[in-house]
Amino acid sequence: MIAAVIFDMDGTLIDSVDLHAASWQRTFAQFDHQIDYASIRAQIGKGGDQLMPVFLPDEEVERVGPKMERFRKDLFKRDYLAKIRGFPEVPDLFRRILADGKRTAIASSAKQDELAAFEKAAGIEGLVSEETSSDDAERSKPFPDIFQAALQRLSLPADQAVVIGDSPHDAAAARAAGMAIIGVRCGGFAEADLRKAGCVEIYQDPQDLLRNYDRSLLGRG
Repeated sequence: MIAAVIFDMDGTLIDSVDLHAASWQRTFAQFDHQIDYASIRAQIGKGGDQLMPVFLPDEEVERVGPKMERFRKDLFKRDYLAKIRGFPEVPDLFRRILADGKRTAIASSAKQDELAAFEKAAGIEGLVSEETSSDDAERSKPFPDIFQAALQRLSLPADQAVVIGDSPHDAAAARAAGMAIIGVRCGGFAEADLRKAGCVEIYQDPQDLLRNYDRSLLGRG
């Protein structure tokens, strides 16, 4: 029985993947690294602790990583946060899940102090049963820590929760945590990549999932 649905945030509920990629590209440039935008975008969904080592030597990450993360966070808040918009019918999907007797949770690689703004952009204030962020996990996605923290908050075993995410990194983390994951394409990742990473169902976006709710794993479960 499915008792809860755990959502990723960026690219799943809010249209923010391009904004995060742009802020990371500017951050790398600030620290004298010219990194291809598409390469950075492919890594969005990971936290900074897992994203930076893709492009920088470990010794540099250890030396300037915290400074880079602070710069990127301030840059994102200043230049990009106000541009975030929620995807269509996200609040309606949450209400449908809650009306179905299931609980909802957010498990995001964002910082805790960013989540309130993201939830406001998604229109889900007051519709989230539990939430976890990178502050609740030693390692960000694709490691399972954030999803495991969400399960602990919900007091549920892995087989009673389903993840909704937009990236292969979400899928890897969910599978490592022992949970099934439904993929959405609105984050811009290819359907083939989502299926290869382990998504059991694929929908275009939250609106598409809502319209097919009864036939989905959520409705059948």
